[in-house]
Amino acid sequence: MIRVLIFNEFIEEKTRENVKAVYPNGIHECLREALCEEFEVKTVTQDDENCGITKEVLDNTDVLLWWAHAGHTTVPDEVADLVHDAVLRGMGAIFLHSSHYAKPFKKLMGTSCSLHWREDGDFERVWVINPAHPIAQGIGEYLYIEHEETYGEPFDIPQPDQEVFIGAYEGGEVFRSGCCFLRGNGKVFYFQPGHETFPVYYNEQVRKVLRNAVRWCYNSYRIPEITCPHVTKPQD
Repeated sequence: MIRVLIFNEFIEEKTRENVKAVYPNGIHECLREALCEEFEVKTVTQDDENCGITKEVLDNTDVLLWWAHAGHTTVPDEVADLVHDAVLRGMGAIFLHSSHYAKPFKKLMGTSCSLHWREDGDFERVWVINPAHPIAQGIGEYLYIEHEETYGEPFDIPQPDQEVFIGAYEGGEVFRSGCCFLRGNGKVFYFQPGHETFPVYYNEQVRKVLRNAVRWCYNSYRIPEITCPHVTKPQD
């Protein structure tokens, strides 16, 4: 069974009543419920020592989901380094919504990962632009999200290896909402929907995307360490 680790900073669910009303047990628990019937799921939060992230933990994780918003700068740099190295060694990683600004995502992308945004509660249609992609299976032409924070281009990321979704908003903005990247031996998926004040992660289509993404990110191949070995000339 695929081993999934969910990281959620778990800050605003405890400090903002409008977030707590939507996710009373934390976003990580809602995500766990979306995935636990198909995968072995564990959760960690920023309350845990070292954010619950160690090399041993990541060595026993097939796919990491990361949700964060208010606490990016307080995540230790060594945690970002551990996630970065684990992906290069073969772990899959899914970064959700405002995790575009998370330290490990920015380290994997090598860019600012900045974007345009506004929070007016617009509807969003997340259009499937790559219907043959495994992450898009069973979704149909688009996902409809009744209310969502609006993100807009330009989104300062490297050119994705594959694009799966483009979001279109009530105000006319468009955004690359589902992007796949290959990094070393690992796969990375960025998925835009998931603002903390809206019940996006209860949406069954969104949950299906997340399950599809876990399966796509899974990789049975993992190298123990990143090395640059000196080798001898092959002998005939």
